[in-house]
Amino acid sequence: MLNTRRPRRNRKSAAIRAMVEETTLSVNDFIYPVFLIEGIGKKEEIVSMPGIYRYSLDLLLEEIQECVDLGIKGFCVFPSLGDDKKDKYATEGYNPDSLYNTALKEIKSKFPEIALMTDIAMDPYSSDGHDGIVEKGEILNDETLEILGKMALAQAKAGADILGPSDMMDGRIGYIRNVLDEAGYTQVSIMSYTAKYASAFYGPFRDALDSAPKFGDKKTYQMNPANTSEALIEADLDIQEGADMIMVKPALAYLDIIKLLKDNYNVPITAYNVSGEYAMLKAAAEKGWLDGEKVMLESLLSIKRAGADIILTYFAKEVAKILLERK
Repeated sequence: MLNTRRPRRNRKSAAIRAMVEETTLSVNDFIYPVFLIEGIGKKEEIVSMPGIYRYSLDLLLEEIQECVDLGIKGFCVFPSLGDDKKDKYATEGYNPDSLYNTALKEIKSKFPEIALMTDIAMDPYSSDGHDGIVEKGEILNDETLEILGKMALAQAKAGADILGPSDMMDGRIGYIRNVLDEAGYTQVSIMSYTAKYASAFYGPFRDALDSAPKFGDKKTYQMNPANTSEALIEADLDIQEGADMIMVKPALAYLDIIKLLKDNYNVPITAYNVSGEYAMLKAAAEKGWLDGEKVMLESLLSIKRAGADIILTYFAKEVAKILLERK
């Protein structure tokens, strides 16, 4: 056989494969989502997310310290609140003395060097479980923006570095950017949940926060999984309105969308490797059907290869340990 090009020559040893490797994972790629609950000394495993816990603030600080020691620099905090702290207008979301905003201050004070990201949406604080104000079964867009702006300002004052509006209301990036800038928080970044799809992969996360909608679904504001070009419309708007980074959520089922945004925009692209994606790999590994470590690394590599600059993933701590051992 006459064949002057033999691609296998570049695969013939581990050393050569490493030299020509196009995509690599680094601990710098990750933001680790963590869950906050009320109390002291509390650590509750999330049944549908093996190895992931809700922490009271004292133990969350210890968890963050462990992760920092592993090299993780980014954290996104999500609050899990009791029904007594929820109401129609999500007022606890912008209470400066709330569990969440108090925790943000404490975390940033203890770990000033980390990138502290937050969540901006009404659902963790809403008695309706939706990301916007509900009136007669309809999600009110423009009226919701005022609440989101108040939440953003409270989180910025608490020390957040990156705000993550996850609500998918129209115009919220511009509204939040204006609120922040007018208050002097011009250096606070916005990572917009730009292409957030109405996905079935969010189930375990809603278990973690007890934030499932009390009626209906989120299809009037989250995107249709069948749509591609709509992601470009959302990205155009978010960047025009002041987003510093744009996100695709979920990640594994939407690798094409990650690549689409990477190919069309010169801003950092982030991807959320969501709870359902985490849970299904963990379940298969526990059954012995898949090699858990290998599929974890391969999945994250695929997200980065598709174009994600930053990955929010519940695997961050596990991968950080593996990468540290390989040094």
